[in-house]
Amino acid sequence: MLVLTKKKWQKNALVDLSVKGVLQALAILSASFIFVIAGVILVKGVTPFITNNGGLGTVPLIPFLTGNTWLIGPTFQSNLYSIGFIIVQTIYVVFLSLLISFPVGVLTALFIAKVAPKKLAELLRTVVEMLASIPSIIYGLFGAGVILQLVYNFSTLFGFQSKGGNSVLSAVIILALMTIPTITTVSEVSIRSVDKTLIHGSLALGASPTQTNFKVVLAAAKSGIFTSAILGVGRALGEATAISLVAGGRRSGLSFHLLDTTSTLTTTMLEGMKESAGLDYDIRFSVGIVLMIVILLTNFTLNFIKRKVGNVHVK
Repeated sequence: MLVLTKKKWQKNALVDLSVKGVLQALAILSASFIFVIAGVILVKGVTPFITNNGGLGTVPLIPFLTGNTWLIGPTFQSNLYSIGFIIVQTIYVVFLSLLISFPVGVLTALFIAKVAPKKLAELLRTVVEMLASIPSIIYGLFGAGVILQLVYNFSTLFGFQSKGGNSVLSAVIILALMTIPTITTVSEVSIRSVDKTLIHGSLALGASPTQTNFKVVLAAAKSGIFTSAILGVGRALGEATAISLVAGGRRSGLSFHLLDTTSTLTTTMLEGMKESAGLDYDIRFSVGIVLMIVILLTNFTLNFIKRKVGNVHVK
């Protein structure tokens, strides 16, 4: 009996070891993709700054990062590419979209989790999940067919001749529509996870349901809510297809006017993917490096703020 038990134990140990090896190999394989992708982008992105680029000369790094003109056109060839103004406009557009999507998403999540009747909450939760699963190209087509016309009509009221509605405002609206489902979903989970004893204690002390929801529930769920904002910003920074249909493709000059055209790092990358070689192709990988750095810095900053917010105790 002891021998059988020992054999069974050895068999189970072998199975555990095999499963551990397979899972470890899959984990390493999954993690390696990020290094492969980053490596390819890094090699291709550095090339314009260290090679002659087919006789055009090396791209100057500092003007590339700080300039305000993207010198490229259908028949124009040059090594003078600049994305300084595009970096600023990317952050500007994402920030404005967050000003819309964050409060709307959080308040929608609060309504679904704590205010709406059960059946209505289930319906709204399903709708939000469907919105989160819609491909970005669909949002882009909606923006091109509906948002652009609305923005164009709006601009004419103020006597501003917009480029067919292509503008900062159109880009902001589309990004807000795309990030609201993400913020709502994550915030709702965080709100529903709030300890019910906190809610019951607040109500027992005489606070109204509205006071409890805003002063207790949201305060207790602030860490998860801030996480939703980080995820929303991440999606907004990485969006290209939908924005390219409504931004207008600004080539030079920094503009904060809501009805003026704009460009983002992702749309700039997307516009050059029609090529397969040459400087105009490689420089898009350089923009990709800058985009990854912007995303890393943004996430680091938001996580730092999140930790600070998490340490603040509501009195």
